[in-house]
Amino acid sequence: MVNASTKNNTVIITVTAKDESPVQAAAIAQSVAESLINAVDQLETPQTGESPVRLSVVSPATAPEFASNPNRSLVLALGLLTGLSAGLAVAFLRTTLDTRVRNDRDVARITDSAILGGVAYDADAEKKPLITQVGAQSSRAESFRQIRTNLKFAVVSATSKTMLVTSSLPGEGKSTTACNMAIAMAEAGNRVALVDADLRRPMVANYLGLEGSAGLTTALIGSATLSDLMQPWGQNELMVLTSGEIPPNPSELLGSEDMTMLLLELEKEFDVIIIDAPPLIPVTDAAVLGQRVGGVVLVAGSEKIRTQDLEKSISALEFVNAHLLGIVLNLLPTKGPDAYSYGYYSYESKPVSRKNQQGHAGSKALSGSHLETRRRGRRQEASFDDISTEASSNNALRT
Repeated sequence: MVNASTKNNTVIITVTAKDESPVQAAAIAQSVAESLINAVDQLETPQTGESPVRLSVVSPATAPEFASNPNRSLVLALGLLTGLSAGLAVAFLRTTLDTRVRNDRDVARITDSAILGGVAYDADAEKKPLITQVGAQSSRAESFRQIRTNLKFAVVSATSKTMLVTSSLPGEGKSTTACNMAIAMAEAGNRVALVDADLRRPMVANYLGLEGSAGLTTALIGSATLSDLMQPWGQNELMVLTSGEIPPNPSELLGSEDMTMLLLELEKEFDVIIIDAPPLIPVTDAAVLGQRVGGVVLVAGSEKIRTQDLEKSISALEFVNAHLLGIVLNLLPTKGPDAYSYGYYSYESKPVSRKNQQGHAGSKALSGSHLETRRRGRRQEASFDDISTEASSNNALRT
């Protein structure tokens, strides 16, 4: 806690004290100096006459205003450097170790297939999955209009009006994407047929509020005609064929000749046929159907799928010579570094106000004492420069 030092060729002794309290540091330095004066007086008192050595305080210790340790500038610089290094390390590890697909750049590194569009994550989508349940000018509705526009160019070379919507894994939003694509195309004036061919976990009937006990499987086994099973939905020309009862052999039914004939019959009556199919990786249903349609739309859920899974799905489609129309990015984040790069600015219609219609618009102490403090647990230092020695001869005080 206490240090004493002298400079060469001087008679000044500097006493320095360190403590967590600046006042305590100054008091310690002052007390040590006074004790040293008393000790020298006792040691140097001759039996007769005055002592040849005399000490006195030249500069009393004062409480410092700033802590001597740590060096704030150095600490800030080291903190900045450490934070920058840690950030770069995290970014590097995330890039090399995290294989989740987050945005369009991740998809572009895997495949040259077109990105038909992206749909940002919406917390209300679970309760309101359809674009008809949100505002017509909402970003989600506009996303599907963009997908509809891009699909017009993607299907130019297709030989069939039928497109298959699938994903790599469950939970990526393929069924809601298929339903909203069908609604968006019907709103554009097309005669659209939506077929729920997910004969394992059918969801179209639940989303659209339709009867699902009779549908595709009913038609395939010949229990009812296609015209009797198609259900109209909405105010536009959208007809829906739900899944029907879940069969024990979905792959065989979807790969049968009856399924091919059913699709040909639908193509005679409708401009666009959209099929909601099971995911590619868990089952083979989508790959079987992919051979029989004009093109496949692959839904990729942001942070739901990894690059190796997406590569596996694309390879499965290529293996059966299915035509991949493009990829729809779903569940994209709206904030942060991976925020949806295709996000839409708000451009909703607003009523014009009446006003607008009318046209309106580390430190040293005083007196030479080296006093340094550190508050709240920091070491504090007070120095005491200040014992001068005088002697009748050239004697120096040693400490």
